Amino acid sequence: MPSDEESFPSTCWPNGALGRVPVGVVVGMESEAALLPSGVLVGIAGADPVAAEYQARRLLDQGAQALLSFGIAGATDPALASGDLIIATEVIDGLDHFPVDSVWMCRLLNALPEARRGPVFAANRVIAGAHSKRGLFASVGARAVDMESGTVARVATGVGCPFAVLRAVADPAGFSLPSAAAAGLGPDGKPRPFAVLARLALRPWQLPGLIRLGLESRAAHLALRGALDRVGPGFAL
Repeated sequence: MPSDEESFPSTCWPNGALGRVPVGVVVGMESEAALLPSGVLVGIAGADPVAAEYQARRLLDQGAQALLSFGIAGATDPALASGDLIIATEVIDGLDHFPVDSVWMCRLLNALPEARRGPVFAANRVIAGAHSKRGLFASVGARAVDMESGTVARVATGVGCPFAVLRAVADPAGFSLPSAAAAGLGPDGKPRPFAVLARLALRPWQLPGLIRLGLESRAAHLALRGALDRVGPGFAL
């Protein structure tokens, strides 16, 4: 399926201005939040869409006037590699499609010209298998999947504030996540290494996959850190 990149010019020049407004950032993991500049309004959802909704609304209550879904994602497009940045054109949540703020998207693309763009799929559970990830690309054209963007899009649209999605690929479309990895994140977004080790003791053959996942995730975090250096503390808004 062709990507949404084909429907945008090679250089996206924004028209108008949103003005400098406080941005609330929703992430899934503590390690993603640690990348953000000091003083940023941030909510950690622990890869739980329900918690993501709570965090998004809390950030708005604290004064955020725009929402950013930020962190790692799984690729569904086989063309994407670990560490590739993706800026969403829209978020697909079931039958609903939520277009991102076009001006903010353009500003992010101008700051990060190497980033890929296209739809991001909102999942309510971990999409671990390579077959399932590729199926999303084939069926709905989503290029990546995560568990926070759908809630961010829905909340932002409901209150009429701008939202955007900036993600980095941690697991390529052809890589099936080892099941032991599912135990590695607590509801507070903190890592749970002992839980992973307990599962690994029952499935030691998953060790190579976990090592690969760690390397891929590190590449994604490094890409996000570099992206933040270029978009600045206002996240290009």
